[in-house]
Amino acid sequence: MNALLAASAAPTIHVPHIDYLSILPMLIMLGGALLLMLVSSLFRRVMDARAGTYAAATVSLAALVAALVQWDHVATHGPSVTIAGAIAFDGFDVFIQITVSIAVLLTALIGDGYLRREGIDGPEYQVLAMVSASGAMMMGAANDLIVVFLGLEILSIALYVLAAFNHRRAESGEAALKYFVLGGFSSAVFLYGIALTYGATGTTNLPQIADYLARHVIVHNGVLLAGLGLLLVGFAFKIAAVPFHLWSPDVYEGSPSPIAGFMAAVAKAGAFAALLRVFVTSFPTVQSDWRPVVWMLALLSLVFGAVVALTQRDVKRMMAYSSINHVGFILLGVEAVSARGVSASLYYLFTYTFLVIGTFAIISVVAGPGDTRSKITDYRGLAKRQPLLALSFAVLLLGQAGAPFTTGFLAKLGVIEASVADQGYGLAVVAMASAAVAAFFYLRLAVTMFSPVGDRGDAVDDTFGDDGQAPVGPAAPAGTAVSGDGVADLQVLTDAPPSAEVEERGAVPVPALTAVAIGLCVGFTVVFGIIPGPILNFAHQATLLLLLR
Repeated sequence: MNALLAASAAPTIHVPHIDYLSILPMLIMLGGALLLMLVSSLFRRVMDARAGTYAAATVSLAALVAALVQWDHVATHGPSVTIAGAIAFDGFDVFIQITVSIAVLLTALIGDGYLRREGIDGPEYQVLAMVSASGAMMMGAANDLIVVFLGLEILSIALYVLAAFNHRRAESGEAALKYFVLGGFSSAVFLYGIALTYGATGTTNLPQIADYLARHVIVHNGVLLAGLGLLLVGFAFKIAAVPFHLWSPDVYEGSPSPIAGFMAAVAKAGAFAALLRVFVTSFPTVQSDWRPVVWMLALLSLVFGAVVALTQRDVKRMMAYSSINHVGFILLGVEAVSARGVSASLYYLFTYTFLVIGTFAIISVVAGPGDTRSKITDYRGLAKRQPLLALSFAVLLLGQAGAPFTTGFLAKLGVIEASVADQGYGLAVVAMASAAVAAFFYLRLAVTMFSPVGDRGDAVDDTFGDDGQAPVGPAAPAGTAVSGDGVADLQVLTDAPPSAEVEERGAVPVPALTAVAIGLCVGFTVVFGIIPGPILNFAHQATLLLLLR
């Protein structure tokens, strides 16, 4: 009788124990976005941009506090795996939560001035940024390939919409369409890679994959290698590594400037976090198969990003190729497959967040309504009009170039040292050479700001178009020497007079909250470039508390 009753009883659904502390920053970020959207829908009037900014800043600060509480818990009790093995609660995870929370805070401050300038009200900007950030946080905490994919899609779908946020600009819609089409294709490739990896190992859980590969020798490993290759392609697209970078310049140029900075910081933080956790900690036994691919991605990104950036005359496109060059540097730490490499990559991601968001904040201010002024010539004479703004931009550019006494110098030095420690001498030499090349276009922009209007540089910059080529034939400007093959020489024979637009341009208004964000970015870059200990120790401790398989 008892047996019959037991057989007829309803099946039991086993619900895993949920450690809410392990996912608290994600819950705050996503819950804050949903709450903000709900509250705004209850009022007849469209929510003011300033109210949305304050709400997003409050939510990001709450997520940051929660991440600091997480850090104390992990430091005290050690790393652990929660929610049926789907979430890794360790120092690496908390490091990404802190990085993304800070990025959202800075983006909210910068976006306030942009939204008010463009006359855009409503909470959509802040809601989409917080939703996208929650996806990046999920990728940092993911302990399963399925969770990585979920985080990747949450991150990406919100970014597709943000890229097209300024519906008044045709370029913004075009950028979003390109990003969406290529992003959807890369997501499909990544998902197919997960399927093949599951077929080869029988699981999508990262520790179980590592254990399976450690205990078994796969004689016919074609399925596993195909899965690893497709996973790498998916990650390479999200971080914009060459040759999967084609979307990056157009999307950066067409997107609103604050969104471009958010994209460069948060998308890279989430994608690199998942890349490091999946490959460095879960596939170390087959590193001889995937490390050469990462080595080649790093090499191409270092060289291509630096060289092509030299030809750009649009600052946002230049920053897009600069971002590709930075990807090459971070890949040095991934390729090293060591605790030192992971620590160096984490430090690079953290410091790059301040550098790139601060840079795009100034680009947004100078670009003016509609993001129309983004040529290098638009920055000529900025130091005379607004010396403090020009000085801040110069500091951030020098930080990206890796100048001493900035966080950028220590970031580049750290990944190069990690590569050399792993005997990656050739890649380290290429990285240093690309840093020297990159320094040229950073310094060119810095010098332009401090150059008076009407000097010879105006003629050079006006002569060349966005692609670095001068017009030929009847359309060529007077005084441009054109060789027989139609390519303009670099020499400009006469001084071209400055354009009336450049002469008449006055100081650009800097919104108060944007100025606060720029000040935070510049202050962090300088202070922790001179006193690097706290951030270096933070990245080192996060690596020590990483759940190594």
